[in-house]
Amino acid sequence: MARKGLFLMYTGEGKGKTTASLGVTLRAVGRGLNVRYMQFIKSPERTYGEQIALRKLGVEMEQMGIGFTWTKTPEEHRVALAKAWKKTKAALQDDSIDLLVLDELNNALAITKFPIDDVLPLAEVIEAIQNRPATMHLVVTGRSANPALIAMADLVSTIDATKHYYDEGIPAVKGLEF
Repeated sequence: MARKGLFLMYTGEGKGKTTASLGVTLRAVGRGLNVRYMQFIKSPERTYGEQIALRKLGVEMEQMGIGFTWTKTPEEHRVALAKAWKKTKAALQDDSIDLLVLDELNNALAITKFPIDDVLPLAEVIEAIQNRPATMHLVVTGRSANPALIAMADLVSTIDATKHYYDEGIPAVKGLEF
């Protein structure tokens, strides 16, 4: 029986969405699957611990963003999102990929500070996900998941923020957040 590609989503306000996708990635690599990992918001100007670790495992993690929406102009973000979506559409058609991770796609689709529908059209995202190769597993992460994507997913895990050391004034910790 042919394997059916599954669509897994990790969303919510709590910490651990990217971490969950990395766990799936680790399992997939361990089983010899071809993994591609793409990040929508994180910038290639920074180095992340998960990027270093995945590189050691032979998985390239591609940061396609330019950082938080308040760090650059709306037009700079729109250009980055357009480029990211072009690369993502190609990846969603690549039948050599067994597992495609689209980290922070939910965050990108939820941007309301400036228009994005012309550079990251929800209808195109839905169509591309629906028309991906039948055996491709897909993981999408990020806050504020779109209801249409939630409905399409085979698994949705919502990670809640019950307690976080940020609330106690402890900043991001190297090795835990980046």
